[in-house]
Formats: sequence, C-alpha cells, structure tokens
Amino acid sequence: MSAIAYLNFDGVAEQAIEFYSEALQATEVKKAAYKDFPQDPSRPLSENEWNMIMESSIEFAGGKIMMSDLLPSMKSVTGELVKGNNVWISLVYEDKQKLETYFHHLSVDGHVIMPLSNTPWSSCFGMLVDKFGVCWKFNCDADKFLDQVIADSHGN
Repeated sequence: MSAIAYLNFDGVAEQAIEFYSEALQATEVKKAAYKDFPQDPSRPLSENEWNMIMESSIEFAGGKIMMSDLLPSMKSVTGELVKGNNVWISLVYEDKQKLETYFHHLSVDGHVIMPLSNTPWSSCFGMLVDKFGVCWKFNCDADKFLDQVIADSHGN
C-alpha cells in the first residue's frame, strides 16, 4: 500500500492534469469525467459539472498523484475549496537532474519559496507553490538524512 497525494480543484482539474503531466514527465495518465458515469436522474448535473473530472491519476518516476474537480453541488457538504499550505507534495528523488527538471517545470507561473540548493539536510532541496496554489518540496536525500538523525539520536 502507498499513500498518494489527492488534489481537488474547482473546475480546472483538466488544466491541472495537463500541466502536471507535462511538468513531471508523466509515464501514464488516466482520467474520467462525470459524464463517463451513469447520472442520478433525481440529481442531474449541469453541463459544466458534466464535463468536470471525476477521477484522475498521473504516474511519474515511481510516484502518483490523483486529482478531481469538486462539484459545486458537493460544496454544501465539503465546504469551499481553499488554496492553502496545509498539504504539500514532497518529491524525494536521488536523481538531482530529474529533480531540477521537475522544479523548473512546476515553478512556471508559480512562486519559488526556496530555490534548489545544498542544505545541511540535503544536497538538493527546494520549495515552491505552483500556479494552482499547490505546495511542493523537493529533496534529494530525505531518507539518508532521517536515517542519520535517528542513528545519531540513538548513539549509533
């Protein structure tokens, strides 16, 4: 079993799928719109909702991100979508060149918080917020750093 980041959008999931697929050089992209599933006649969807993304996934470099649009009719239950910093996607990848490529692509029209650089905890670390308001961390050596800190704290 693996944990997968799941991103909800407010009607722009199709654009996000295209952006992330290209930026992360996706190896596989799957998507289905609400119109691809039988509709409940007692709760018909609007034409706009009909074309929204119900479920999608993109696979890249051994990872996966899933995305969908939140239907306006669901917001009474889920609440409004709010861009924020409560969820980050962390890309831990030992190939620095690939990490730099992802960072460059995801930063287009976004905001770089910390450029990729050598830090005490990683030989290549950076942070950004992309054009959809999604927060990303990039780390080349996260597992090695954590293993070392744990070993040091246990006197090994």
